[in-house]
Amino acid sequence: MAGSDENNPGLGRPAYFQGGLRMEGGKFVPEIRHNRRALSNINRNLVGAPTYPCTANKRSLPEKRTTCDKNPLIPLHRPITRKFAAEMANKQQPPCLEEAKAIPSFNSTASEDCIIVDVDDYKGTNDLPIPMFVKHTEAILDENDQMEEVEMEDIAVEPITDIDSCDSQNPLAVVDYVEEIYAYYRKAESSSGVSLNYMAQQFDINEKMRAILIDWLIEVHYKFELMDETLFLTVNLIDRFLARQGVVRKKLQLVGVTAMLLACKYEEVTVPVVEDLILISDKAYTRKEVIEMEKLMVNALQFNMSVPTPYVFMRRFLKAAQSDNKLELLSFFMIELCLVEYEMLRFPPSLLAAAAIYTAQCTLKRSRQWTKTSEWHTNYTEDQLMECSNLMIAFHQKAGTGKNTGVYRKYSTFRFGYAAKSEPAISLLDTRL
Repeated sequence: MAGSDENNPGLGRPAYFQGGLRMEGGKFVPEIRHNRRALSNINRNLVGAPTYPCTANKRSLPEKRTTCDKNPLIPLHRPITRKFAAEMANKQQPPCLEEAKAIPSFNSTASEDCIIVDVDDYKGTNDLPIPMFVKHTEAILDENDQMEEVEMEDIAVEPITDIDSCDSQNPLAVVDYVEEIYAYYRKAESSSGVSLNYMAQQFDINEKMRAILIDWLIEVHYKFELMDETLFLTVNLIDRFLARQGVVRKKLQLVGVTAMLLACKYEEVTVPVVEDLILISDKAYTRKEVIEMEKLMVNALQFNMSVPTPYVFMRRFLKAAQSDNKLELLSFFMIELCLVEYEMLRFPPSLLAAAAIYTAQCTLKRSRQWTKTSEWHTNYTEDQLMECSNLMIAFHQKAGTGKNTGVYRKYSTFRFGYAAKSEPAISLLDTRL
């Protein structure tokens, strides 16, 4: 039977059986064996097998990888690097000899599996284009560097402090509405101010007379121990009235006394009586004259007493500056100096308040004077405050000289922390002019 199997392939062993035939019941039955091979046939690609052609294949743009195509042990998603070559060498990867000869060395290092080419060699060679994985890696590195720079810039940005969080449980602070209130103040401050040339319409008084009147009223306010709001409202009522009504020289002090009476009625809990105001003015006027001037003023002002003065902005901006008692007193000293000066009427109340705080900070030589928090709540940058601040420094220099020294004497007392004794910020004045 063996001879007939060799001569007649039809009777021989079927090709699809790995085993042979055996006789069972007079018939040939396929002999079922396990499909096993000798150990020498296992993994012929790794041990003693002929080498397969391999190349550092430059694939098309969508693939962006370099592999040995025919070798299944090299993953298709990894670029050829020195580290990867070392890993493959440890796995006894067969060398790529045939096509590796066609690749120039470029001072490269050859391992047992593939030729590894330095990235710098590719960059310095004009013959071959830069592999796509090199470009892709460089793009990722550049993007990471840019992201790190952006992150560093974000870290350097000064945060804005929530100045109302500490008053969340205080109903008098109206935290829920405070931003809307000050937004309204900013809109209303333009209508509550007066033009700088209103004094030109007066035929019998001038700027110096106004300064003498305001300086005297500051002393009266201090002697009566009135609230700060009363002083700022008094000055506002005087300027608004003089902008609408002509006044003779001998009645100017009466206008000031009456304005303080109206401001006390609006702001104070306990209002000074008319006789006290007449007495403080050396009985220059009668009670009847005060009442008549009061009627004239409220009609000229159309009973509008609710105006934003620099005081309301001072309180908010001092809170944003996280001020202490020393900074607060010096800031009020600066802004009361401005009340006397007629030329400061050209600045809105909010700008006067912000500039007073900024000038006080510079006078105390504190670092990081105008913070992002102050800039956010005041809506004024440091550059926008410089003109007004320079004028305040000039007023501070001459505060103790001349005739109008009421503010200087007031803030030279222990009660006001000797704020007027501080040295003016001349260094800021010299560098900014």
